[in-house]
Amino acid sequence: MRFAFTDDQVLFADTVRGILAAECPPSAVRSAWDDPEGRVPGLWETLAATGVLGVAAPGSHGGLGMSTCDLVLLLEELGYAACPEPVAEHAAVAIPILRDHAPGPLADEWLGRAADGSAVLTAGAPIDSFVLAAERADLALLCTGGEVHAVPADAFASTPLRSVDHARRLSRVDWSPTADTLVSDDPSVVDEVLDRGALAAAAQAVGVGRRLLDLTVAYVAEREQFGRPVGVNQAVKHHCSNMAIALEFAAPMVHKAAWSRTNGEGPEGGDPAIDVAMAKALASDAVDLACRSALQCHGAIGYTIEHDLQLWLKRGWALSASWGDAAHHRRRVAVGLLTG
Repeated sequence: MRFAFTDDQVLFADTVRGILAAECPPSAVRSAWDDPEGRVPGLWETLAATGVLGVAAPGSHGGLGMSTCDLVLLLEELGYAACPEPVAEHAAVAIPILRDHAPGPLADEWLGRAADGSAVLTAGAPIDSFVLAAERADLALLCTGGEVHAVPADAFASTPLRSVDHARRLSRVDWSPTADTLVSDDPSVVDEVLDRGALAAAAQAVGVGRRLLDLTVAYVAEREQFGRPVGVNQAVKHHCSNMAIALEFAAPMVHKAAWSRTNGEGPEGGDPAIDVAMAKALASDAVDLACRSALQCHGAIGYTIEHDLQLWLKRGWALSASWGDAAHHRRRVAVGLLTG
């Protein structure tokens, strides 16, 4: 059993980090707050050309045919950049569910267009009342009554909702299930939707936490008080250390959950549902701690909308609660252990 990432997986993540650094700097994320669709111009197309959008799509449909293990580091980079595009719901939730469970004609209709980015897919968590990027999506993966449906844009109505993170465009969706939209009536597939979404949110949360730590370390090294950097104070060092420790505990669990999700149940894969729930609980706690500690170390300037810190604070708070907060997933772990 090998848990370490391959050189190719690390190289792919480094490539995506470079793309996001060039095309999705803080100024672009800030501009997405005012964009009608919350977009960064040209970024979706670049990610499609790089293969990020189609990582999990089969090669027969123009994708890379890769696994969740190949995707998890990319999701961390999306969080590190606070990427406004709905890449996680598109690439880590909707495409794998359509690939593994949709009837052939439905999968053939959407997977190729999803892989090349010409169609935008999104997914709603079975436990949430909102859907990310629904107003922009061509297809939404939605759950109701133990069923999963793939609903095209002309079959649902969306009502915009306000989010603490203005780059995350949330909507309430009204729709009706039909035989044509049915992906699966197996309740376990609904659970898989939640697992995939929670894992994607956890990976992004780890990336956000690492960006908050980097921003904080840089700030306390430069900010002076009483003639010396505030970072030399023991209390500030403790805050940064606690952030780093929480993230170092959360990240391996997220990686283990990606392994389990890829390999399924058994000696090599473990229990994907429990592993994902543990990963999301740890990642939610870690990014929440990172948000609070970063804000405290930055002081008053961290509360201003003009400072870039708030871009990651708000993304962190949103991801901490999305696809189930820490308390929700701890309950899932407890139930899984008691019934397993």
